[in-house]
Amino acid sequence: MSLFSNPDHIPLAERMRPQNLSDMIGQSHLCGEKGVISRMIAQGKVSSMILWGSPGVGKTTLARLIGNTLERPFFTLSAISSGVKELRELIRQARARSGSLLFIDEIHRFNKGQQDALLAAVEEGVITLIGATTENPSFEVVSALLSRCQVYTLKPLATSDLEQLLVKAVAQDSYLQEKEVVIAETDALLRLSGGDARKMLNLLEMAVYASEPPVKITNILVQEIAQQKSLRYDKKGEQHYDIISAFIKSLRGSDPNAALYWLARMIEAGEEPKFIARRMLILASEDIGNANPTALPLAVSCFQAVNFIGFPEARITLAQTAVYLACSPKSNASYVGINKAQALVRETGDAEVPLHLRNAPTKLMKNQGYGKNYAYAHNYEDNFALQNFMPESLSGTKLYEPGDNPREAEFRKRLQKLWTEFYEY
Repeated sequence: MSLFSNPDHIPLAERMRPQNLSDMIGQSHLCGEKGVISRMIAQGKVSSMILWGSPGVGKTTLARLIGNTLERPFFTLSAISSGVKELRELIRQARARSGSLLFIDEIHRFNKGQQDALLAAVEEGVITLIGATTENPSFEVVSALLSRCQVYTLKPLATSDLEQLLVKAVAQDSYLQEKEVVIAETDALLRLSGGDARKMLNLLEMAVYASEPPVKITNILVQEIAQQKSLRYDKKGEQHYDIISAFIKSLRGSDPNAALYWLARMIEAGEEPKFIARRMLILASEDIGNANPTALPLAVSCFQAVNFIGFPEARITLAQTAVYLACSPKSNASYVGINKAQALVRETGDAEVPLHLRNAPTKLMKNQGYGKNYAYAHNYEDNFALQNFMPESLSGTKLYEPGDNPREAEFRKRLQKLWTEFYEY
C-alpha cells in the first residue's frame, strides 16, 4: 500500500493532535484541571514562556492549544528555516494586532542575534512568546530573553500515556479503521519510539502502510519497519551532557558494567572519541590520583591512541581504559587539595615567599638574605631536611589529606614521620 493511499496526505501524528486541553494526554501538571497553564488560560491571559521537553511530548500541541483556546492572533516560526528578516516582518505584523502570540519551534537554534531581535518585542508586550526547545534553556537561550520567560518542563510520556494514545488512534482515526488495524503487541512501538509520541504514531502508520487489511500490529512487523532505532543524542545538547555525566559517575562509582553501557551509547551516537578520552584523562587524576598512579599514564596513552586510530577500532581502547579506571581504587585527595589551596590563595592574597626559598641571582639579593639558610634536601639523611616551605603566615596549614587506600596509606606513614613538627597526619 502506498503512502499516498491516505487521501488526506496528513501524517497520523498530525491527525491525532488534540483540539482542546481536555484531550491532551500527559502533562497534567501543566494542562490538567489544576495545571498552571490551564489556570492562566481560565483567566484569559498567559505570559511569555519556554516549553522544554524531549521530542514528541506535546510542546507544539500545547502551544497551538493555547492559541486556539485564547482566540488570539497566533503566529508561528521555525528556528530551523527562519532568520532575522522573517522574524522582524512577523513582529511588524504583530504590532498591528493586539495580543499576538508568537510560537517559535526549536528556539534553541536561534543564534544570539536572532534571540536579541525578539527581546524588544517581548519587553514591550508586542508579542507573547511561546518557545519550544528540546535543549536546556539555560544553555541555549540568552539570559536576557530567558529572564523574561517562564520555563515549563514537559515530562516524558509514561507507558500508560503512550498506550492510551495507541488505543485512541485505532478507535478514532478513520484511515486505521478502514485498514482494520488491531494492535496485538505494543512492546516494539513503545521501545523504538523512546517515549516520543510522534515517532510512535509514525511507526504505527508506516507498519499500516506496509500491510494489507486486516492489519495486525506485532513486534516483528514494527521492528522490520523501523530497521534500527536512531538514538536521541545531540552532541551539543543536554543528552550529550547527561550521558557523559552518567559515564563519568559510573567510572567514579567503580561500576565497569554501567561505564561500558554509557560508553556504548556515546559510540553508537557518533560521539567524538577524543572527547571521551579527554574526560577519562581528567578522571584519572581527579578521582583516582595517587591511589593508582598507573591510571594517568594509561589514560594519556588512550587519548594518544584514539587520535591515531579513530573509530571503529578506538572503541576497544576506550573500553579497555574505561574498565581499568572503573576497577581502580579511588582517591580525590589531590583534587580536594588543589581546591583548598586555591581557596586559601583567594582568601589570603599574595603571602610573602620566605627568604630562604627565594632565588638569589644577584649579589644584592644575597646581601638581603635571599636563599639564606636554605637546606638542600639531598645533602641530608633520607633526602629530607626539616624546614618551613609555606609563607610564614600560613605555616602548618595542611592542604593534602592522604586518601584511604594502600598507596596513600604509605604516603601518610612517611609524612607522619617527616612532618610531625608541622602537620598532623
